[in-house]
Amino acid sequence: MHGLGNDFVVFDFTENSFALTKGLASRISDRNFGVGCDQILIVELSPRSEIDFKYRIINADGSEVGQCGNGARCIAAFVYQQGLSRKSAIKVETMTGEMDLHHNASTGFVTVNMGIPNFDPPAIPLDADILQDEYQLTIESKAVAFSALSIGNPHAVMRVADVDTAPIETLGPCLESHPIFPERANISFMQIINRDTVKLRVFERGVGETIACGSGACAAVVSGISLGQLNDTVCVKLPGGNLEIDWKGDGEPVMMSGPTATVFSGILEI
Repeated sequence: MHGLGNDFVVFDFTENSFALTKGLASRISDRNFGVGCDQILIVELSPRSEIDFKYRIINADGSEVGQCGNGARCIAAFVYQQGLSRKSAIKVETMTGEMDLHHNASTGFVTVNMGIPNFDPPAIPLDADILQDEYQLTIESKAVAFSALSIGNPHAVMRVADVDTAPIETLGPCLESHPIFPERANISFMQIINRDTVKLRVFERGVGETIACGSGACAAVVSGISLGQLNDTVCVKLPGGNLEIDWKGDGEPVMMSGPTATVFSGILEI
């Protein structure tokens, strides 16, 4: 499946499961020797009656993370298409929290409640003494300014004049693995077109640059709104397509809406 080109191998573990080791996950994700994907998504049953499914996200390098917005939309479509649930709204739990997913069967669009953003440095986590609107680092003798927050996973957001010429290939991996982020981070490069529209490219933690990142889109918009640069509903133009992000401010959840697509189904022999 994919959400705006951010592609996934999705496993249904609700009836049968196996131990997906880090090495096996890397092999499956490999585009030359495996199926090929940005992340592996796993649907499992939850022991909690108020939760419909457990939802796990495994990066291409085998590391497990707690949030993926494009993946969440695909999960909502997947459980509906596979007949695992006929409800239009489901609640799932991830490694870091809970998510409400709303699937519109007529349009195929899914709206995801991505939770309340967290700017507190220890919660991101970010190695900083005090909360700041923007943080400063010197990387390769150049000053770098960025916002930092958690959308269930750590994000750094930088404002750039032009995303097409932004130094994603060099600055992305440097900032992703910088010691200021103890658990690494997703790095977003945002170009503000106007108060309702931004262009975005994202270097994802454990993956590299992808053509769409849902949580990165949410983090970028939240950052822009918190700095007074954007309105509360924003169209995010990613290389893979557009997402609509809505955030009403402090203490409110971020809502993300966008499409999904099922590319093919099959059986993988392990």
